[in-house]
Amino acid sequence: MRNKEELKQEILDAFHFRHATKEFDPNKKISDEDFRFILETGRLSPSSFGFEPWRFVVVQSSELREKIKNHSWGAFSKLPDASHFVIFLARTKRDTQYNSDYLQDHLKNVTKFPEEHLEKFLQRVEEFQRDDFKLLDGDRPLYDWACKQTYVALANMMTAAAQIGIDSCPIEGFNIDTMNQLLDEEGLLEDGHFSISVMAAFGYRTKDPRPKTRRPFDDVVKWV
Repeated sequence: MRNKEELKQEILDAFHFRHATKEFDPNKKISDEDFRFILETGRLSPSSFGFEPWRFVVVQSSELREKIKNHSWGAFSKLPDASHFVIFLARTKRDTQYNSDYLQDHLKNVTKFPEEHLEKFLQRVEEFQRDDFKLLDGDRPLYDWACKQTYVALANMMTAAAQIGIDSCPIEGFNIDTMNQLLDEEGLLEDGHFSISVMAAFGYRTKDPRPKTRRPFDDVVKWV
């Protein structure tokens, strides 16, 4: 078994290595095996109730990359040089509301939820969405709830990438309506079942970043 202290240090080293890479080396590409590993850490990420309200669209088409670059100020300097570019889509209210067809299928056929407990479980989900988090008023709350979960997958993918020496940059620099229109025209939103959440570029840095800075530990962590 590996020494725990060595493993902890390796993980911390990866967090120090990771930074929001602004310029990628166009001549260095991530191997298919390595990027599949990164995607798998996203797929295995936790989600509220285990609903997996996401889709990871890997954009390798140079034509679509050019369109995204011209519609997203945050992606402009990363494309086309990033080795891989991912759009994180969040499922909308059509799929995430307690009584949706998606959840019925997901629970029955993916998680194999016991049929005899399904109705009671979905009643609890309804209570959570209606009363606890008040997610059923309008279309935006459930979409925002799903978006928050895509960031869990995004963080895991960036950390996993850093652990194997691959750089990344999360991207929020875009107009949601404009990007959704573009993605809808490309047939990626499946008639309103998805909406864009965030994007990320992956590849290899062209230069080292400045030293990482963070607020002091005791300022960030409070024990009560």
